[in-house]
Parts: sequence; structure tokens; C-alpha cells
Amino acid sequence: MHGNKQHMQKDFFLFNSSKARSKSYINLREVTQRFRLSPGEYVIVPSTYEPHQEGEFILRVFSEKRNTSEEIENRIEADHPVPAPASAGEESEEDHHFRTIFQEIAGEDMEITANKLKNVLNRVITERKDLNTEGFSLESCRSMIALMDMDGTGRLNLQEFRHLWNKIKQWEGIFKHYNADQSGIINSYEMRNAVNDAGFRLNNQLYDIITMRYANENMNIDFDSFISCLVRLEAMFRAFQAFDQDGDGTIRLSVLEWLQLTMYA
Repeated sequence: MHGNKQHMQKDFFLFNSSKARSKSYINLREVTQRFRLSPGEYVIVPSTYEPHQEGEFILRVFSEKRNTSEEIENRIEADHPVPAPASAGEESEEDHHFRTIFQEIAGEDMEITANKLKNVLNRVITERKDLNTEGFSLESCRSMIALMDMDGTGRLNLQEFRHLWNKIKQWEGIFKHYNADQSGIINSYEMRNAVNDAGFRLNNQLYDIITMRYANENMNIDFDSFISCLVRLEAMFRAFQAFDQDGDGTIRLSVLEWLQLTMYA
């Protein structure tokens, strides 16, 4: 693991035994242990006895020579694939089929409102027995429209809807990969890996916020919560990058800009 500064996957701990650990892993007010380790690079994993609980810890390192330590996975960034422009060539059979479906949903105005989006998404996922979901809320669908609404109409045209549809299919594939037991839900640990696979690198504090915001009382995330989380993440990253003109990772917003940003996301 030399030089690795990213989140350690489960396989790392399955195939690498610990070099040292506390003798008693029980629910005590305080656990203290002292270790002597040979020179090398180590991952230190503080843990509470009960899962999903917060706890404080103190780490003291004594060494003969200068040592460095840092928190793993401290960078925050996202991949943002640019939507492919519409082809100017002939419409393929798949394109024609998609356009037909869109016309049936959108009606004469050829635009999809949040209500129409909610109806079509919930109609699709109710047919999927491998997805555990309470259904997409109107608020979630408004967030999807805000993410894809490039022309500022508050509705989705054909190209915007197709881009959203492709994203949902991509994210569904990630969700199903981590839903290996076919329960229709993923746990908070799997959620961390799924968010990473979707192109978002976050730190521990943000993963804790995601779990608190989108997980149920058993720390599990269903399909619509998973999609809603990714929609919000992509929207906020995209908005930040739009304001971060010099690319230094910081932005300055007025109250009006802050409210405009957060109210429509």
C-alpha cells in the first residue's frame, strides 16, 4: 500500500492481516494500547464497538526520525463528463424509438415537467422488483430538472431528458453492482464505494453527512435516495465549478447568489 492516500477497499483488509490491534475489542469507556512497530507505512483504523457511532480518539507517535501522517481520502473532486452534442446526421432507430416515448410522456408541448417526470420514473421503477424504493418524490424530480435544465425553462426538452435518462441508467448499474444480495438496498459502506464509482471523491465528513441525510434508521440507502444523492452532488459540484472561475478551489458568494444556488438545486 506504499504511497496510497485513498480510501481502502474491503479487499485490502480481507487479504492483509493487521500488524497490531488492541487486545480487547469490547464496549468499554476507554481502550488504551501501546505498540512498537518496525519502520514502514501503516494504516491506522480507529473503531467504535457499535457501528455508525461517533467517538474521539488520541494517537501519539514517537519515532527516532521525522515521521509524516495524514488523514486518508482528504481530497474532494468530481468527474464531470460533458454531455455529447446532438448528432446532425440521420436519426437512428433507437433515437426514433426514444423520441416516440418522449412524445407520449411530454405531450404536445414536447417538454417534461417535474410532475410528468415523477410519474414516468415511478412507473418504471415499480416494475423493477430488484430495486427497493419508496418512489421518487416531487422534490427529487425538481432537483433532477434543475440539474439537467440547460436552457432555464424549468422543464426538460428531448435532449435534456435523454441525458438524464442515460445518467439514471448508469447510476442504476452502479447501484445494482453493490446490491449483490438482491435486497434492493445498499448499506452505508457500499454507498461510499458507489459514490466513488459515480465519479465523486469525498472525505469522511461528507460521507457522514450523506449517510445522515439519505440513509434510513438501519443505515441503508434505497434506490431513489441513491439517485437523489447523486443528483444533488453533481448539481452542487457543477454550480461550484461555474463560480470557481480561477480554479483555486474557493468561491465568494453574495447572499443573493448563495440563495439562488441553494434554492434551485
